[in-house]
Amino acid sequence: MNEKESQVVNPAQSENDVIRVEDVSKVFKLRRTHTLKESLVWALTGRRAEMVNIFHALDDVSFNIPSGQTVGLLGFNGSGKSTMLKLISGVMRPDQGSIKVRGKIAGLIEVGAGFHPDLTGRENVYLNGAILGMTEAEIDAAYDDIVAFSEIEQFIDTEVKFYSSGMFLRLAFSVAVHTNPDIFLIDEILAVGDAPFQRKCLDRIRELRASGKSLVIVSHDLNMVEELCDRAIVLEKGKVVFDGPAAEGVKRLRPED
Repeated sequence: MNEKESQVVNPAQSENDVIRVEDVSKVFKLRRTHTLKESLVWALTGRRAEMVNIFHALDDVSFNIPSGQTVGLLGFNGSGKSTMLKLISGVMRPDQGSIKVRGKIAGLIEVGAGFHPDLTGRENVYLNGAILGMTEAEIDAAYDDIVAFSEIEQFIDTEVKFYSSGMFLRLAFSVAVHTNPDIFLIDEILAVGDAPFQRKCLDRIRELRASGKSLVIVSHDLNMVEELCDRAIVLEKGKVVFDGPAAEGVKRLRPED
């Protein structure tokens, strides 16, 4: 077999699985801009064609993730990895197939997702915490730790519409990791923010991993994936082309010398 050929070994389902993705497909309809010529033709003929391109973001994808495993979802831009993460999180639903998740799930899919711009940081801690399944009492108990981890105490009573993307990240990450999730999803979120906070986030991710949590990470930082992940699932044009050890998955994406 050529090294770049598809290599997929789907593990058998077990009672230990926290995520099961079965025959999942997702299609997007992309409406393209009409040219001036097309507009003139339609005006003269009275016929208007629908300019729609079909994009298969995911095509019959299946895999299982057991409890306690850290998995990197890898692939070049447009491969479908971020779409897959959104489907696992429940932000979107598949057009075909099914996704089953067992346990409390939290994550950072988009910076500031779940935050209301007209509310303060303090108010958004309670709002986002509730969205992630925390009770008010749980948020009360964790509030000081959430704010301390975020390092934005002086801005906590400022409306978040005035926050920078880095401040969004700090608060969003802090809320998410203090929900004590069973499954933690991360999508390129560590590409935002300064280096000291990135290191702090990575240390927290290592703690979650060491405590037996399940993590699914989407990142172009192959060194980080190789360090943190037990396993890599590589997507190419919406299909799984590799599922195996993280080091081997990373190797597939590194430029050849």
